[in-house]
This record gives sequence, C-alpha cells and structure tokens, in this order.
Amino acid sequence: MNRIDGRDLPPTLGLLTDASVAKYLGRSVQTGQERPPQVALRRAAAPLGGAHRWRTEPVRVLVDEAMRRFEDHRTAADGWFAPRLHATLRMTRAEAADGRLWNFIAMVVAPDYVAWRHRGADTDAGPGTATAARFCGPHYTQAFSRLWWAAELFRDGADYRPIETACRVQDVLQTTMRLDVIDHRPTAQAIIGVLERQLAAGVSRPGDQVNALSAAVNAAGSTLVYDVLAPDRPADTDALQDWIDEAEDAAAVPWDRLPDGPADGGVSRTSVDALVPIFEQLLVEAPLRDRTGTKNVPAPRVPEGVTLTKPSDRL
Repeated sequence: MNRIDGRDLPPTLGLLTDASVAKYLGRSVQTGQERPPQVALRRAAAPLGGAHRWRTEPVRVLVDEAMRRFEDHRTAADGWFAPRLHATLRMTRAEAADGRLWNFIAMVVAPDYVAWRHRGADTDAGPGTATAARFCGPHYTQAFSRLWWAAELFRDGADYRPIETACRVQDVLQTTMRLDVIDHRPTAQAIIGVLERQLAAGVSRPGDQVNALSAAVNAAGSTLVYDVLAPDRPADTDALQDWIDEAEDAAAVPWDRLPDGPADGGVSRTSVDALVPIFEQLLVEAPLRDRTGTKNVPAPRVPEGVTLTKPSDRL
C-alpha cells in the first residue's frame, strides 16, 4: 500500500465495475464531503498487474498538482492535465475503452478530484454535487476518461499542442468528442485549426461556434467522404507499442512543458489544409445556437467546388 499525502492507495490501478460504483456512490461522495469506502472498493476491483504503467502514484501526483495549480480556475486544469494523463497512462485505445479502469481511478485513486473539478455551485439547499456520470460514464463525460480521450483524439502524433486548444473551449470535450467523424484524424485537426482561427480573431461565444461547427461537420460527413477528400495516414502501431513499452523506464512527465506523445505518425498537413476551408464555409452557413429554445438547424450546404461523388461511384 502506498501512502501519498496521508492517503493509503493501492500500488497499482485496477478495474472496477459499474455496479460497484453504483453501490458505493452517494451524495456525500459526489459533493466531496466523504471518500468512498476504500476497503470495499479494493476488494471489488480486479487487479491490472504489476507493470510500471499501471502504477497508482504517478496519477495521484498529477491530480494533486492539477488541483494546486488551478485552485481558482478549475476548467483551466483540463488543458494541463489531459496531455500529461495520456503520457502517464500509456495504453492502446482498446485498453482505454474499458470503463472499469476509469471507474477505479475516480472512486479509489482520486474521488476528491472528480468532486473538485465537476461539482456544481453551492446553494441554500446544500453543497454542489458532481453528477454520477463524472464518476462512471461515457468516455466524453467521465472525469478522467474524457481527458485521456481528448488527448488521444486531438494529438498530432507526438505533438500534444492541439489538445491545449481543444480544452480552451469546453464544448469541444462535451460536444465534438461525441462525433463518430472525430476518429478521422485530419477531421479532428481541421476542427482545431478552425477553432484556433476563431479564437485568434476574438470571436464571441466560441462555445456556440464549436457546437455549430460540430453539428455541420457531422451532418455533412454523411455525404462528404472526409477520408476521400483528406486521406489519413495509417498510424504506426509498432511505434505506439514501443512508446507503451518505454513506460517501464520513462521519467515522470514534465509539469512546465508538454510531454512527448507516441511517435506513431503525424497527420498529413495536405489533408488538414484540404478540410479547413470546407469546414470554415460550413461554419459560415451553419446557424449558431438558438438561445430562444428552438432547435431548427438546417442541413449545411456543400461548399462550392466540393463534389459528393465517391471514386467508386464513377466505376
């Protein structure tokens, strides 16, 4: 058992089922007033093994530093935490898709972080709470999963800089990460490119811009074949595995500069450059959020000069 800042933590991470979370997740945990029953949760968890990359301590150290650095600006913690969590928990997408891992981190390793980062404002009725989905939820909602997947989906090979941009606007994590098309790496980088231009121009309500762009890109993606317009290079799976294996001897991630991600291949700039003007035009033609409560969002028109015909349609 490791003792970190007065807390007894298991030396390695584990896997905790949704049912176990539901059994022990109460309002006092969601408000951060109490810690979940650690002995019972550890007994319910399945071990992950003794590999260095599954150590608990590096994750807990990151949690403590994030809460210290961003005590007065909780949302700003995401852009710092996401790339460092990804570089600390080196794993494949298949491993990261196992929600039991994130359940364990949220309930055993750092339930205080979940409440700190996601609980709502206090009211006369009582202290604010973090919703249950922040402890045990889909990858774009769960407190730790959303950060790891943001880094995975928006990194450009070993370069984590795009994640910092993505995390500047919370709607990217809340809306854009839900889209199926975001698995296409040039699409993800093109969205970040459009967002960077919007932020540089000082656009008002950037969250509304992101939501409008995400809806338009997703709707157009049913007809615009992004992987034809902007081919993606296949990722170098051997380089990714080498990066994962190097976790056994890797130093702790740096705090004051970005770490290096897996050198499994950057996104083609030609492909990204092909999509950015298309997405910018889609954004121009997409209605911003209607704050009156109506949801009449027409399908975006296809930009001039873009064909919807697939190469296979001409055979």
